[in-house]
Amino acid sequence: MTLRRLLLVTALLLSPIAQASEVRVVATTNSMGALASAVGGDRIDLTVLAPPDRDAHFLQAKPSMMRDLRQADLVVAVGAELEAGWLPVALKRAANRDIQPGQPGHIEAADHVELLDVGESGAGHVHASGNPHFTLDPRRMRALLPVLAERLAEIDPAGAADYQRRTDDAITALDRRMPDWEARVEGAPGAVFHHADTRYLMDWLDLPELGYLEPTPGVPPTARHLRELAESLAGSDGVIIHAPYYSDRGPAKLADTLGWSVEQLYTEPDAPTLDAWIELIDAWVAALARGAEPD
Repeated sequence: MTLRRLLLVTALLLSPIAQASEVRVVATTNSMGALASAVGGDRIDLTVLAPPDRDAHFLQAKPSMMRDLRQADLVVAVGAELEAGWLPVALKRAANRDIQPGQPGHIEAADHVELLDVGESGAGHVHASGNPHFTLDPRRMRALLPVLAERLAEIDPAGAADYQRRTDDAITALDRRMPDWEARVEGAPGAVFHHADTRYLMDWLDLPELGYLEPTPGVPPTARHLRELAESLAGSDGVIIHAPYYSDRGPAKLADTLGWSVEQLYTEPDAPTLDAWIELIDAWVAALARGAEPD
């Protein structure tokens, strides 16, 4: 090998690109994936376990999950029992001790934010450790970005500066959007939801939750419950919002009685990116703002 070629090969090996470590990250949902990709960028190889059009409460542990977890350097889960029905089983069968709870390769986002409804049940929620549906709240998602940066830097020290830069950029992007989102829903009357997966969204926007289509968590709307809900809301304004994976019969019946509009929105972005998550919040804000408009 000529001296010139030797110097070229040496330079390539020592370049930042050649030295960059690709951290294998498995996120349980697209929201968690959005945080990971916002911080990790092209230094991570990201896999998401839960499809965005499915309720993450009710997945089943599958061999494909265990394969992805077996190869992972870091797992990013929502926590607060959201994935309790399937993630512990998948983690155990993956037999990767580096990503088990309590290890550096395991993050439960719920451990790093203030949770609502701790120790409560009923009224649309069943999680005694707290309501896990905080991923529609920009304040809590913002707070999680430095947590991801610190953990990724622990696994991949060479990328620490890049993780911090990307975290700062993501925080700036959210800080720039939040005042506009808040202003757009000012004076909106609130909404009826299927389930308490919007508690944090409405807390952030300071809007009332006018009721839930479920009479109790996990129970489909009954005729009696819809009638009582309609009676309590008669003469008021609002909007009904539910995920497309729930039946639209109950919302349609309530909307006909009240003269309200019905919106269908997922609670997860359609891709694990910060841009997709921002688009999701835009859609929720627009739907809530339409509740103040005449039908």
